[in-house]
Amino acid sequence: MNVGCRALDVEDGIQGARIPVRVLYPTRAPERLEQFGPYPLSVATDAPVEGERLPLVIISHGTGGSPWTYRGMAAHLARAGFVVALPEHPGNSRSDNSLAGTAVNLENRPRHVRLVLDALLGDARLGPSLSPAGVGVVGHSMGGYTALAVAGGRPSSFPNESPDGQPRAVPVVRDPRVRALVLLAPASPWFMAEGALAGVDVPILMRTAELDEHTPAMHADIILRGVPRPERIDHRVVPNAGHFSFQSPFPPAMTSPGFPPSQDPKGFDRAAFQPVLHAEILTFLRDALGNQRPQA
Repeated sequence: MNVGCRALDVEDGIQGARIPVRVLYPTRAPERLEQFGPYPLSVATDAPVEGERLPLVIISHGTGGSPWTYRGMAAHLARAGFVVALPEHPGNSRSDNSLAGTAVNLENRPRHVRLVLDALLGDARLGPSLSPAGVGVVGHSMGGYTALAVAGGRPSSFPNESPDGQPRAVPVVRDPRVRALVLLAPASPWFMAEGALAGVDVPILMRTAELDEHTPAMHADIILRGVPRPERIDHRVVPNAGHFSFQSPFPPAMTSPGFPPSQDPKGFDRAAFQPVLHAEILTFLRDALGNQRPQA
């Protein structure tokens, strides 16, 4: 199966911003190598969708990041019969990171996911091909926060994140269509309050990095202690991995010690790890969302 690609713009009226989204999906149309900024990916642009009742997955990138740093994962899922949405969070992306570290950003991100989900399900071309069985959300780092919030978490901001210097409950809305989470080195301290994760009752695949300097083990511990049924979490610490090891390898022009996301702890082979990670995520999402292997 090949990978189709379609651009979709979603308006966030509350933020007053446009959410750029690229959607990858299975197709039989021929691919060609395309550049998405500095990131290459072989896709069939605006090709017909192949298949019916395809499960939907939304990938939420990390703070100041790009959805294209998960392009390998997204393409792998699309070839396996998933529709994969790659939104770029306005105000907290590589293009515009002006809202990083603010309570407003904590409120915006989960809403972005809900708006993208609404747009995809209502889309005349993609909507009819989507499964009604539920949606999976993959979140890396700050994307992990986003996934937990949209799945029923009740976050609280820190004093330094608000202009008045006061902590407060962040108003987010649980989306019952979200039925499974994949959390990769998730950022979670906004859920430290008692009961903050009591509403997150979905199966979770969580992978954390042994040598993570950005989201160390306490982030995973908050989640393991906070959800109502921790036995539904498949958690593994990846030996010798770093915080950015869950992203696709960067193009050679971007790979240097001066660009930390392109770097891994000494001896860790990101390129070799990626297929293992993708296979684990695919198996989990197939089980959680009921996807069947497409016909070749």
